[in-house]
Amino acid sequence: MNVVLLEPEIHFNTGNIGRTCVGTGSSLHLVGTLGFSLDSAQIRRSGLDYWPKLDLKLYSDWDSFLTAVGADAPLLFFSAEARTDFWDAPYEPSCYLVFGKESTGLPEALRAQYQDRLFRIPKNADIRSYNLSSSAAIVLFEGLRRFRN
Repeated sequence: MNVVLLEPEIHFNTGNIGRTCVGTGSSLHLVGTLGFSLDSAQIRRSGLDYWPKLDLKLYSDWDSFLTAVGADAPLLFFSAEARTDFWDAPYEPSCYLVFGKESTGLPEALRAQYQDRLFRIPKNADIRSYNLSSSAAIVLFEGLRRFRN
């Protein structure tokens, strides 16, 4: 599976997601402007010594990502604004799990364009959303659970 982060802002989240990707054999795709340097000590600290083992792919923008993965790539989008729970997402073994940046989530244009592929993690009204790192892990492991041997 593939985890896609659009313009991630917090190095600790990205490092932890990278570590989760290494542990699950998943790829991490970083799209757009990052809120940190990949060369920084913080990313290495949060990714620990696993970061060099990460299958990491970088894209300058969303269009570059779409060109690279192809028009028919199985994309699933995750947002607190969605109405359908992630348990109902049509996971595929090679799907791309797409998350927006920590401060604003997925851009409105993407939520509108892909509304038929937009899912949420259920929560109560006490919080706006879950941490990006936690959300990526929850969604990724649900997808992996479906295809375990």
